[in-house]
Amino acid sequence: MFHRIARAVVRHPVWTIAAWLVAAVAIGATAPSLPSNSDQSSFLPKSYESIEAAELQEEAFPSAFTPSAIVLYQRSDGGELTAQDQQDVKRITTELGAKKIDQVQKVVPGAPSKDGKFTMGLVQMDEEQQGTPEQADAAEELRDEAKGLAKGSDLKVQLGGSAAQTLDQQEASKRGEMLIGVGTFAIILITLLIIFRAPILAILPLVTIGIVSAMANGLIAFATDLFGLEANSSISSMLIVVLFGVGTDYFLFLIFRYRERLRAGDENKEAMINAVARVGEAIASAAGVVIIAFLALSLSSLGFLKQMGPALAIAVGVTLLAALTLMPAVVSLIGPKVFWPSKSWQKEPKNARFAALGRGVQRRPALATAASGLVMVALALGTLNFNSTFDLAAGSMPDTKESMVVQEEMKKAYAAGAAEPTEVFVDSTEGQPLQKSALPAYAQKLQAVDGVDSAKLVGVSKNGETAHITVTLKYGSASDKALDLIDEVRDTAHANAPDGAEAKVGGMTAIFKDIDKAVIKDYKTVFPVAAALIMVILGLLLRSLVAPLYLMASVVLGFGATLGSTVLIFQEAQGHSGLMFMLPVIMYLFVVAIGTDYNILMIARLREEAREGREPREAASMALRHAGPTVAAAGFILAATFATMLLAGNALMSEMGFAVSFGIVIAAFVMSMFFTPALTALIGHAAWWPGHGDRAVEPAAREKEPQEYESSGRR
Repeated sequence: MFHRIARAVVRHPVWTIAAWLVAAVAIGATAPSLPSNSDQSSFLPKSYESIEAAELQEEAFPSAFTPSAIVLYQRSDGGELTAQDQQDVKRITTELGAKKIDQVQKVVPGAPSKDGKFTMGLVQMDEEQQGTPEQADAAEELRDEAKGLAKGSDLKVQLGGSAAQTLDQQEASKRGEMLIGVGTFAIILITLLIIFRAPILAILPLVTIGIVSAMANGLIAFATDLFGLEANSSISSMLIVVLFGVGTDYFLFLIFRYRERLRAGDENKEAMINAVARVGEAIASAAGVVIIAFLALSLSSLGFLKQMGPALAIAVGVTLLAALTLMPAVVSLIGPKVFWPSKSWQKEPKNARFAALGRGVQRRPALATAASGLVMVALALGTLNFNSTFDLAAGSMPDTKESMVVQEEMKKAYAAGAAEPTEVFVDSTEGQPLQKSALPAYAQKLQAVDGVDSAKLVGVSKNGETAHITVTLKYGSASDKALDLIDEVRDTAHANAPDGAEAKVGGMTAIFKDIDKAVIKDYKTVFPVAAALIMVILGLLLRSLVAPLYLMASVVLGFGATLGSTVLIFQEAQGHSGLMFMLPVIMYLFVVAIGTDYNILMIARLREEAREGREPREAASMALRHAGPTVAAAGFILAATFATMLLAGNALMSEMGFAVSFGIVIAAFVMSMFFTPALTALIGHAAWWPGHGDRAVEPAAREKEPQEYESSGRR
């Protein structure tokens, strides 16, 4: 199949390139804009208690609201607010409400702090638009207007809350995307120049993947609009590194094999046809693994992962199509001049280092297996200290952003949980009004819970069937103590609800707790499904039941080593309270899926060498010699590409960038270079049971179907 695809593309390169350009322009021009939502409550299904509580609040208390933004007032000199300051606060709050800013429904005074140094203005916005760019725009206007109204007074005015966090996240994300994009381009360009010493080859993947990116982004926007998916601000940054990282990988797989065929004496077009015929299956299998792993995210109960999975799967699918059509067409059209001005492509290097590695694995496969396996096991021990954090806003922007400063100021001035209190709703289950006399005692029981600062009855609905109690915790809404405490608050609320009523506990801490439950559920669903599907693809590729088992085991070891190292770096060394909650899911899929690319390339080459008549140990040695440079180059570029996420300047991207890049290093330079070939050599012919994937092919069969059986390095 791959031989037929290659022959059609290489014979008509101009038409192939033209078709890609027309498709990219058409899709890019007609695609809708990609929506974005950073509201964490939208991540959860409606079956979770925190979401049920929010819906109950909206139904029973339509005029009540959870502030979308908070205007924090304080004196510029840090002293107590004076009577004149209080008048200025009242004036600014009133005038802000009168501005009729889009999305802003009203601005009302908030409570002063106990020390008299702070007070607030609470901003209500359209709850249905929470987390959207429209509310970010409203927050920007609010911030500018508030500062303008405060001029001439002694007040310092800052804007915080969820809408302001959305605004600051957007600004941080744009800066991060720019740095990631520039860093990605620079790394790919410089590395390819060093490897090939050919400017055309260095620029070519950037140009072709740029075309792929335009098409992929358009298709993702269409899919998001068609299926009503939620988009998150981190997706665009992820798309940059996935498209250029994975695309460069597949480009290198192709170019290294194309160069081998030219060195073997093939004419330009025939060399490309044979290159695609031989490496196409490995590329398609590798992409299939990544696509399946990303699509497994569709099983997640979290909204942003449901969006991220299909989006990244579409990106990889388009990249695969480009690797089998666009890239071969462009390279075959240019021909060997693609390597200009270097002439090193004309003769095969000795690959002394990789040949030496191959000989070492050939002589002592047991030692290579044990040493590489022990390294991964030792690093994996760090997972025992893994802890999750759930403050996505704080994790996705620097602490210096105004909304983060406001959050910290409020923790000091008020109870730590005052900015995002826990909301308890007591609802009649019998359609009768609640006994109002029982509510104060109920609130007292909630306040008696250790760790609760206060519990106040806010009000009762017009029909008397629902009561609203605000519970302020002593801890920040995303802290470990708050997450532990919310279970006790829920137990108390449920157990002590008045007769004929039930309690629902909501608020941001409750949302974080429910996200934690959803993530744990996802671990039990997404991970096994992705692993099983990946093993199916490996089994189909290798025609074996044994090899997929130890390949998957090696990848799981790599995942453990990666997570353990990330815990050691960020939790133990840098003192973070934990890692972002979604990191293990994303890391698992990236390390398992993309890391498997290198295992696939190496074991496919090992099988190819075995079919030349070599014994298992010699086949492993030759596979390392020939495929080692490709894996090393691709692994370095992909790891460095993901490492650019460290430039984003926030905890989420830093943790993700380190984890994925380190996982790729483990996959490329530990698993693929040592563990996989050494273990395959050690197991021998049994690795291919029940098939005979390593059975030597008769010369007559090679002559009959050269595209299937020819050696990639010899004729």
